[in-house]
Amino acid sequence: MTVAAGIGYALLALGPSLSLFVTLISTKPFLILILLSSTLLWLISLIVLSGVWRPFLPLKTTAWWPYAILILTSVAFQEGLRILLWRAYKRLEDMLDSFADRVSKPRLYLTDKMQIALAGGLGHGVAHAVFFCLSLLTPAFGPATYYVEKCSQMPFFLVSSVIALAFVTIHTFSMVIAFNGYAEHTKVDQLFVPIVHLVSGLLTLTNLVSGGCVIGIPLLYFMAIVTLLHCGKLVWRRLTENQSRQSTTTSTSSLVL
Repeated sequence: MTVAAGIGYALLALGPSLSLFVTLISTKPFLILILLSSTLLWLISLIVLSGVWRPFLPLKTTAWWPYAILILTSVAFQEGLRILLWRAYKRLEDMLDSFADRVSKPRLYLTDKMQIALAGGLGHGVAHAVFFCLSLLTPAFGPATYYVEKCSQMPFFLVSSVIALAFVTIHTFSMVIAFNGYAEHTKVDQLFVPIVHLVSGLLTLTNLVSGGCVIGIPLLYFMAIVTLLHCGKLVWRRLTENQSRQSTTTSTSSLVL
């Protein structure tokens, strides 16, 4: 392969994230700070997890259950970290609202809160792509490519990039769903995110079977589409309700006046 192929793999994994950054995140310095902080946090979490599992790797077995345990513990750790991140964000939101009250400025709007959650989720997705994909792409810039026996239909670097893109999508929009679930105390949203995270992680176990990537990757993208649709439906509902509430408040104020 060539430099063009290596860049292509990187853009396949992070191209949509770059577009999202340019069109939305880069317009607000605060969102850039949230994105960078989130990326660093999730990278540190992945490094910690790799350090914990390092004495047991590589697993000298062809059985699937040790890998399932690895994925289960990793997902549990990251979902616990997500809850801590939400609590830290909630304290930050309260501080910003208090400051806005002191200077007679409006509090954070619903769209601001969603954008903050989106920036945090994008950081999670970028960290995943950097850790599991970009760190493996250095040989892709050379004159050849690489195939693995279990997935001989596609180059290894292409498989890594395609899987990374799916997880970037899942992590980015899962954060919006999770933060809404925590804020609204919605059990469905609170459970949706860890379940999708765990199922998506377990789907990668299909790569251990010969030709499994042909089945696992479409299923992984199915999970990404389900996450995207659920997030879109949630955002539309919240924005519609918020607009209706504002209209009712405005009408009531007009009647009083």
